[in-house]
Amino acid sequence: MAVLLHRLGHSAYRHRKLVLGIWLFVLAALITCVSVFGGRLDDRFSVPGTESQRALDSLSKTLPEASGASAQIVFTAPEGHRVTEAPYTAAIARTVAEAEKAPQVTEVLDPRSSGAVSGDRTTAIVQVHYPVQNAQVRTSSVDAIEDAARAAEQDGLRTSVGGSVYSSKGVHVGPSEIIGVAVALLVLVVTFGSLLASGMALLPALIGVAVGLTGLLALTPAADISSTAVTLALMLGLAVGIDYVLFILSRHRQQLARGADPKESVALAVGTAGSAVVFAGVTVIIALAALSVIGIPFLTTMGLGAAGAVLVAVLAAITLVPAVAGFAGSRLAPKPGSRAARRAADAEGATGRTTMGTGWTKWVIAKPLLTVLAVAGVLVTLTLPVTDLRLALPDNGSAPHTATERKAYDTISDKFGPGFNGPLLVLAETDNGTAATSSRAGAQVAEELRTLKNVKAVLPPQSTSDPTQSVITVLPASGPDSVRTDRLVRDIREAATGLRGTTGATVAVTGTTAVNIDVSNRLSDSLLPFVAIVVGLSLLLLMVVFRSLVIPVKAAVGFLLSVGASLGLVVAVFQWGWLADVLGVPHSGPVVSFLPIILIGVLFGLAMDYEVFLVSGMREEWAHTGRARQSVVDGARHSVRVVTAAALIMFTVFAGFFPLDDSLIKPIAFALAVGVAIDAFAVRMTLVPAVLALAGRGAWWLPGWLDRFLPDLDVEGSSLQKAAPADREELEPVS
Repeated sequence: MAVLLHRLGHSAYRHRKLVLGIWLFVLAALITCVSVFGGRLDDRFSVPGTESQRALDSLSKTLPEASGASAQIVFTAPEGHRVTEAPYTAAIARTVAEAEKAPQVTEVLDPRSSGAVSGDRTTAIVQVHYPVQNAQVRTSSVDAIEDAARAAEQDGLRTSVGGSVYSSKGVHVGPSEIIGVAVALLVLVVTFGSLLASGMALLPALIGVAVGLTGLLALTPAADISSTAVTLALMLGLAVGIDYVLFILSRHRQQLARGADPKESVALAVGTAGSAVVFAGVTVIIALAALSVIGIPFLTTMGLGAAGAVLVAVLAAITLVPAVAGFAGSRLAPKPGSRAARRAADAEGATGRTTMGTGWTKWVIAKPLLTVLAVAGVLVTLTLPVTDLRLALPDNGSAPHTATERKAYDTISDKFGPGFNGPLLVLAETDNGTAATSSRAGAQVAEELRTLKNVKAVLPPQSTSDPTQSVITVLPASGPDSVRTDRLVRDIREAATGLRGTTGATVAVTGTTAVNIDVSNRLSDSLLPFVAIVVGLSLLLLMVVFRSLVIPVKAAVGFLLSVGASLGLVVAVFQWGWLADVLGVPHSGPVVSFLPIILIGVLFGLAMDYEVFLVSGMREEWAHTGRARQSVVDGARHSVRVVTAAALIMFTVFAGFFPLDDSLIKPIAFALAVGVAIDAFAVRMTLVPAVLALAGRGAWWLPGWLDRFLPDLDVEGSSLQKAAPADREELEPVS
């Protein structure tokens, strides 16, 4: 692999105008495709094959308004008044009339006919139904509903609008994300000591992010792409894109500082550091693509979309970096006597001074057992909250307090009960017969459902266009993200067999709440198998790279500690509400159901990234000197500074998305930011050197038979580093 990448680096350097032109042409073509053919983002959560999804698909044909999106206009009378007073009923009636004129609306239920008036007569709800899912509801329609609601405020009513039409806000690039990129640029300036080098590091990364993002958006007419998938691709593309360029460019500048020829230097950097970049990128891609085996469409698009962004970032790093370096030539070399030149000499051990990396590593391995116990103890303590982990998909109760959907959610929960925000739909189907037979069976099912625990109310059965069907709305006594509501869904399904015998109807639970519960349960069931796959993959990959048994086991354990500590902090902040006010978290409750799997997939690749860059230098020193303990110190000298900068950049990029008022993105950004910080600084830079120092020579042992069996990927580029420059030129094809 190193030889191929070396040739690619040479070729990209020589044909730099062509390489840059191809990237810019592809970007322009994708932007054109998005502007001309781009479709809408689809934020539906579905689980094919589940009872709730099958019933919902059936209702989409026979009763679209029940299975489609909905909005709720909530009216609250002034202090000392009731919504049933004549002026207010007239204002509500006018709002209903205006809502009926909104685009796409098929049904508007007046509270007088639906009975949606609170017991104290201070609050009423107008239900608005759409025949399509949330993703198909146009913004103009929601705006029309909000305008109709605001008109009623002139009559003294307080209004708010909620419902399922409010979902994830999708891609958003604002001040916090721009600040994140600016901080990343600052880190690059400090790392390189050069504005030119920093700008050239950022340029390929930004071009790669733009290509990856527009490529994903260009697929919207042909595939269901969620807004969360696009935002995750943007987060990952920025983070790994800058990091991968940093790894290659820093190696290139170190070699230029030693007087290397620019063309040969960039080719060697792509062949060595680029090999590690490709390996790290492939591990991230594999982990993210593995999300598709879970069988949940929106998670598949998230995984594949993010994997595509990482793939583009890798391609940009190994092609655009040498091309851009070709335009700069020798100007990227640190000036003699500059701080950057001294750092390059320090990294090579030429000055004899103690670098940040060697100083930290010496301190860590001075008492390695104490270091291991201390770090492991802290991370295990941070992991303890995971024992209370609850998963669910967010609803309007997770929105900011100032948002209209959050106001509507809180008012409904207070005046009507939390279950009104998450009703269950029970589809009762008879094998044959008339509409009267189906209606009778539906009424019997409704009576039986009223006897179940945690049921607050059961509405009369509603007929559909299919005479064998009736739909019963069940209002739980608990909220949509409550464990008690999950238990009620299970109770109804367990009672289905008995209901079939007594009523002759087949019963299925569906609706948005039931679908979300099924999604969360599927993800919970998939979590441990997915962890096993990822950990097994890490053991195999690192065994191939480092020809060792201790290093893969140590890396896997460290990865599990990083994931556990990150999830523990997520539970403490987002589920328990610790520091929620300080961090601006608007709601404490269950953790986003797909966050653990996303965190595991992303953090796995990033952990392998840092592992390779740190340990490869140590292994190289061990191969040259045979001194186990000293090789840990000398190897850290090469890479700790670069890995520190990479981790800071990645942390900053992820943290830049945390201020978003999006109930899906905020916890994911938090989890990835703290996960990167914990894995890079606590595990890779502290725990790893201590474990290697404890293991001594045994850290690099591999049975001979296994060594002969495993392929040699040459991720470190040993074959290139051992070859003389003339020999490397022979690897070049004749132009």
